[in-house]
Amino acid sequence: MLKIEVKNLFPGQKHIWSGLFIVMIFVGSKTQAQSVGYYPWNGLMSVSTNPYRPVWLDFRLQTNTLFGSLSTEVLPMVNLKQKESFQLYLGGGVRFNFIGVLANQTKNLVEGYQLNVGTRVAPFKSVPQVRVAFELAPYVQRKLDSGILKSNFGVIYTFGHK
Repeated sequence: MLKIEVKNLFPGQKHIWSGLFIVMIFVGSKTQAQSVGYYPWNGLMSVSTNPYRPVWLDFRLQTNTLFGSLSTEVLPMVNLKQKESFQLYLGGGVRFNFIGVLANQTKNLVEGYQLNVGTRVAPFKSVPQVRVAFELAPYVQRKLDSGILKSNFGVIYTFGHK
């Protein structure tokens, strides 16, 4: 099991560590974002690199929750099958709580791990940039002692052309 302790990374500077990560995601999303999305039933905002490439990265920020519980998911994805109107992908990653550490509401930087299997479908030929996303995502807590099967359903907008 991977265990990350903030105090071992930068002793006495866990606030700076968390703040730098948040700034890094914000700056990265401003310069490299190729798609944005929202999963309303899960309260997740998504910013990702180019999802048309064979391998891409998705950053998700939980919304509609207490400030100290705003989780961040970093998910590398691999396209398994891709056509003009849909894509099927597989990925997984880590769920962090940088804001909770920054706000002194938790000492656990890593909340858990997940595996994502999903599809993005373009339902409108006239607007192929708009996609509907559906995912199944088994999730386990950081100690691997409990987990749930999450499902994500949302709307994605992809910038540019394929």
